[in-house]
Amino acid sequence: MSRKALIIGSLGQVGRELSSNLALKLGYENVLSTDVKSDPDYEGRFEILDCLDEPALRDLVQRESITEVYHLAALLSATAEQNIDFAWKLSVNGLFNVLNLAKDGLIEKIFWPSSIAVFGPNTPRHQTPQSTIIEPTTVYGIGKQAGEQWCNYYHKRFGVDVRSVRYPGLIGWKSLPGGGTTDYAVDIFYSALKGERFNCFLNEDTFLPMMHMEDAIRATLAIMEQDASNIKIRNSYNISAMSFSPKTLAEELRKHFPNFEIEYKPDFRQEIASSWPSSIDDAQARTDWGWKEQYGLSELVQNMIENLKLQVQA
Repeated sequence: MSRKALIIGSLGQVGRELSSNLALKLGYENVLSTDVKSDPDYEGRFEILDCLDEPALRDLVQRESITEVYHLAALLSATAEQNIDFAWKLSVNGLFNVLNLAKDGLIEKIFWPSSIAVFGPNTPRHQTPQSTIIEPTTVYGIGKQAGEQWCNYYHKRFGVDVRSVRYPGLIGWKSLPGGGTTDYAVDIFYSALKGERFNCFLNEDTFLPMMHMEDAIRATLAIMEQDASNIKIRNSYNISAMSFSPKTLAEELRKHFPNFEIEYKPDFRQEIASSWPSSIDDAQARTDWGWKEQYGLSELVQNMIENLKLQVQA
């Protein structure tokens, strides 16, 4: 039986790139992208779907003979703080609807992304272990923590094949940021390319785990292609690629733009960032299913400049 993938939340940062990569791997006809709104410029098979509408979701899965679901729908950290009730409802009820499809035997496996937002101020900040104190202080993080536990429960209780990684801050050039606390690390490139001073909403020394979007997509595809016996952790795997601060990133940018200027004006997102790890221990993912990043800081900066330059000049 061929693999047929459904992507929920396909118009977000991760969804756009995941859909194109999955289409290359599985075939255009075997990937269906969905979101609550449409985009006339979207390339690929697409339908409007609200994951909170369980009957509509169930009907679509059966009609399309879906075998695997990539459930990406969520409000990101900064946005979720402004819409608490809906952020929780989307995070948890949407996941329940997908988990129950697998429990009922309608799909074979699920990918659901967690985040470093599950960690909190009492978590060890440096080389945060796979298993550690998880006491999130944000709406987004609380939703992800609950989701991790439900994924693990559904696997143990019902045998659901659900797989997950804790994304760090993601940096890509194909789509604009979506309301996350690490968005500065994308916005800063636009300012540098336009010769503008960048106003950063975090302190200069706020180190956070980061990853190129291409590596995040590679990790997502890799964990889903593994034999189930290799997936030892069913809540969510730590994955990492690099850690840097706004000051570190600005210094790397000045190698390309010597006159680049940055000013630090921390806002409410600083408190969120301060509760997250500064670096991640992802040895378990590297051991269990061979995770390894391709981009370090210098490679990331070079790649972002090369690709965004074409957009800014257009």
